[in-house]
Amino acid sequence: MSEAIPGLPPPPAPARPRDAAAVILWRPGPDGREVFWVRRGAGLRFAGGFYAFPGGAVDEADARVPVPGEPAGAGALVAAACRELFEEAGVLLARGADRLSPAARDEARRALLDGRASFADLLFQEGLALDPSLLAPAGRWVTPPFFPVRFDARFFLARLPEGQEAKVWPGELASGEFVPTGRALELWGRGDALLHPPNWWGIASLDREEPARALDLLRHPPDDILIEFQRGVVLVAQRTPTLPPATHTNCWIVEIGGGTAVVDPGSAYPEEEERLSSVLERLSRDGRPAREVWLTHHHVDHVGGVPRLAARGLSVRAHPETARRLDLGPVLPLSDGEVLHGRWRVVFTPGHAPGHVAFLDEGSGALLAGDMVSTVSTVVVDPPEGDMALYLRSLERLLREGARALYPAHGAPAPSAASKLEEYLEHRRMRTAKVEAALAAGGDLSEVTRRAYDDTPPFLLPVAERSCLATLLMLEGERKACRDGERWTLR
Repeated sequence: MSEAIPGLPPPPAPARPRDAAAVILWRPGPDGREVFWVRRGAGLRFAGGFYAFPGGAVDEADARVPVPGEPAGAGALVAAACRELFEEAGVLLARGADRLSPAARDEARRALLDGRASFADLLFQEGLALDPSLLAPAGRWVTPPFFPVRFDARFFLARLPEGQEAKVWPGELASGEFVPTGRALELWGRGDALLHPPNWWGIASLDREEPARALDLLRHPPDDILIEFQRGVVLVAQRTPTLPPATHTNCWIVEIGGGTAVVDPGSAYPEEEERLSSVLERLSRDGRPAREVWLTHHHVDHVGGVPRLAARGLSVRAHPETARRLDLGPVLPLSDGEVLHGRWRVVFTPGHAPGHVAFLDEGSGALLAGDMVSTVSTVVVDPPEGDMALYLRSLERLLREGARALYPAHGAPAPSAASKLEEYLEHRRMRTAKVEAALAAGGDLSEVTRRAYDDTPPFLLPVAERSCLATLLMLEGERKACRDGERWTLR
């Protein structure tokens, strides 16, 4: 993103959480307990590309599914959990399900997915009844307010019924399989499987205890549980004076030799600094004390918390172009290609800001992208310090680096860095073409912006105007556009 622009409306209120349900399906295996996890499709709005348990939002029709032992309408969460498990994995937690052949279960599942029958209709037609005794309540998790899509999710623990097989069909989910809990945690630790905290906690609890005892862990997770999508990459999303639709800047805390580095502590608000301090204390108790501060660039929504951390004795690292724009005292210079603590390589990525850098974990392929990419909107390139031609070259360079998971400064991680970078480059090509088309009739900056950004809400046009100017200056440098005073035209 960029620094706040005067005159913009206040940030949007947090999204209201939607009721949801998920099932931690397990079975005994040769290497210990196994859980069934799915890899969500990359295009899904929430947790696309992440690993998770079968589940989803509660539908209105779920309240009409009879649940024995529950008053009418009160079993919607149980019904939703059973429906989602059947839709996504083909497992039917119902009395009498053992009477159905695999082919009959598949046909019923297909009818449900195709919309030819509701879940309640299928149960009635087959003479089945949901069996809530097969699901043990296993905790409640609410998506934090800084996510644009939020759920109030109830989790249930269930053993795979005898005679049934869990299988993902092509669609919203990319894959699904049973995996030993220890193997799942190993994949998470390497960055091969990104997990949101509820799913990590579910796997970790079953890895630690047998199911009956794990239920107490599942229902009572620690208050200070970390948002650690892969081992050694911890998120503290801080409220900052950033640009809408973003409301927060992601402060990433990453493992280095003998401790951690705090990347882009962006908030100077006291309550946000206290939240960050509590996470750092938690990590210190785990043997991961904060040692350094790394900055991707100098914008105010990325550096607000630096003075407090520097006062605690943390050394600060930044590119010289960033350091000279800040009054922070001693700053250790970062140089392109430098490898920090034998692990994190500095990648110089100017364009959004003159001293912008990204950090690439040469082990796991994790990319801390700063403001090169946002997963809640596009990135603003604001002249004179923002340079669109440089920004595009930096995006192309990052694509060549072969990163795996991308961790932006605004929005959720992207499990496929290549896909997200290609998406950004394609968007910029599209927008550049629209700016060129808008130049056909000529006009001043505001006129060209309105035509080239006709798909942008009016209140965001002042922000779009900055990136439009950066594109015009790039086209001018390529001798495709020219200006006469305030008027821009094609050359």
